[in-house]
Amino acid sequence: MSLIVEKVRQEIITAIKNDRLVLPTLPEVALRVREVADDPNADLEKLAQVIGNDAALSARIVRVANSPLLRASRPIEDLKAAVMRLGIAYTSNIATGLAMEQMFQATSDLVDMRMRDVWSRSSEIAGICHVLCKHYTRLRPDQATLAGLIHKIGVLPILTYAEENPALLNDSLTLDKVIDNLHAPIGDLILKTWGFPEELAHIPSQHVDFTRQAPKADYADIVTVAMLQSYVGTDSPMGQVDYHQVTAFERLGMDPDIQLAESEDLSAEMEAAMALLN
Repeated sequence: MSLIVEKVRQEIITAIKNDRLVLPTLPEVALRVREVADDPNADLEKLAQVIGNDAALSARIVRVANSPLLRASRPIEDLKAAVMRLGIAYTSNIATGLAMEQMFQATSDLVDMRMRDVWSRSSEIAGICHVLCKHYTRLRPDQATLAGLIHKIGVLPILTYAEENPALLNDSLTLDKVIDNLHAPIGDLILKTWGFPEELAHIPSQHVDFTRQAPKADYADIVTVAMLQSYVGTDSPMGQVDYHQVTAFERLGMDPDIQLAESEDLSAEMEAAMALLN
């Protein structure tokens, strides 16, 4: 790591420890949704009431409930029916993920563009996660989708720091190196602060550990493979990774040589899953 990257890394870590760089907080509606979902006495009506206070989120939840992915027999037109179809856990995870989009905005045009790029890529990866989870595991697709959306949450405070330090913001090469070196541990710290469950709390660091050992397939494995599939055919370093060295493929029971986009059935499902988040 170059001296300047290490210097910036130390500055950001120190700023977080001293509360000079505040970690992002979940949007209010997401906090309330998760609070209801965690309440053993909560019901679908209470969850619908909370989501109903946000018109945009309500419309998107109805759209999710009508997605081809769920193969619904009849269309749904109101939020309460949508929540009943999806259930509390599924609704909570999808609503949390969708509400997070508003966090990926900034006042500076340069930072705003980078944040939107991160969200766009995360949405694409989350859609792939949904499909991988359904076809290769018995884990929950809604949880896998949320895992995809949060895997680069650690980029947010780094870009906030860059916004306040124009020299770093204007040096895209150094900024990229700082993000590559620091987003994973910061992401873990954010999710721990938010009280995310253990199976999701370390997604930012685990999904980039390509030789990670685990007893069975988990959400980090799904994000790893989804992320790599997202970069297929690009000039990104992630597009040059040797899949045969990535242990997640074996745990998912996947052939490292497979290209998901080449499968017509999976490709159509991934497009439908991505449409849920855009």
